[in-house]
Amino acid sequence: MNTFQKIKEYFFPTIIPLPVGMYHYQSPQEDEANLRYHLRVEEDGSGLLILNASTVLHLNQTAAEYAYYMIQGEKDEDIAAKVAKRYRVAREQAASDYGNLKNQITGLLESTDLDPVTFFGFDRINPYSANISAPYRMDLALTYQSDAESNKHVAPSSRVIRELSTVEWQTVLKKIWQAGIPHVNFTGGEPTLRPDLLDIIEYAEEMGLVSGLLTDGNRLTEPDYLHQLLASGVDHIMLMVDPQSDQSWEALRDCLAEDVYVTVHFTLTVNNQELMEEAIRKTAKMGAPSISLSIDSLHLKTELERLQQLVAELNLTLVWDIPVPYSSFNPVALETLNTEDAGIGAGKAWLYVEPDGDVLEAQGIPEVWGNILTDEWQTIWQSKKA
Repeated sequence: MNTFQKIKEYFFPTIIPLPVGMYHYQSPQEDEANLRYHLRVEEDGSGLLILNASTVLHLNQTAAEYAYYMIQGEKDEDIAAKVAKRYRVAREQAASDYGNLKNQITGLLESTDLDPVTFFGFDRINPYSANISAPYRMDLALTYQSDAESNKHVAPSSRVIRELSTVEWQTVLKKIWQAGIPHVNFTGGEPTLRPDLLDIIEYAEEMGLVSGLLTDGNRLTEPDYLHQLLASGVDHIMLMVDPQSDQSWEALRDCLAEDVYVTVHFTLTVNNQELMEEAIRKTAKMGAPSISLSIDSLHLKTELERLQQLVAELNLTLVWDIPVPYSSFNPVALETLNTEDAGIGAGKAWLYVEPDGDVLEAQGIPEVWGNILTDEWQTIWQSKKA
């Protein structure tokens, strides 16, 4: 190393990222808080922090470093000292930043109806720009069965000739967790038609996965089933609300009364477009935090844009990157046309798994990258990137 390089290294030292991998913290059994943290550190030093298997935080490098030392059980003053030395900042500033981070995490842990995905840190990061070691989420179509006769022809049931068993789905979930993927969505078809749905969600909870359910909500109007579903460990629910169905509105009311994050999905059609503005206003009045929108025809694109503006005016979060059950609507192409953010995470930030285990880039894109039950995960992931 020449003199110039030595001087440069002294004043501007290279910050070596943390070791890549998954790290876990479980609070002692006597601790009433019963905290569980899982941290996935990427090659660039950014990370994902999973809180109590209920929400995923995207962390920039600095925030990930604080979380890493916290999970290692180091003392607050030692953490501040290490970060201050590594980044050449005042120890008081490092201690203040770490204190703010801890307070924000505590606030999230004490919140109800927690958003399943949060962008977190001292700078906003783009979750689709990094060279990540694995997706952030897997969308798992447990079945292509549907309880709506008019929708049964939509799902590609002729291509998918079988559904994985309970044990096979548990194997898939274990493989997903071992790959460092923290978040799964159970979709379909109508996933509540699987009699083993609660067992599958419960197994995902035991793994430490954040679990979402995408459903038409018909079974959620049964109080016993809804409470069993929540007890199984589901963290968020997307309800496919039909504006003309009293049962849909009943399911939404029942879910909003519980401690679970709820997103409402509407599919805008020629037949219901005159009802949609009133339905969105009703959803906001009922207290739903977020809405997802799709259209079944490009002729409705202008109306969709108007409704997007309405959602913003009502201070609702507009969700674009969660799929809907296949037999209800395939939103991939249309959503890509209607927002510059939609679709860019497909095949990178998330992948889609069909009922037989075949892995697709996204719902509706038929090219198969492998089978998650029978193929090694790295083979699938490297094949996708290639």
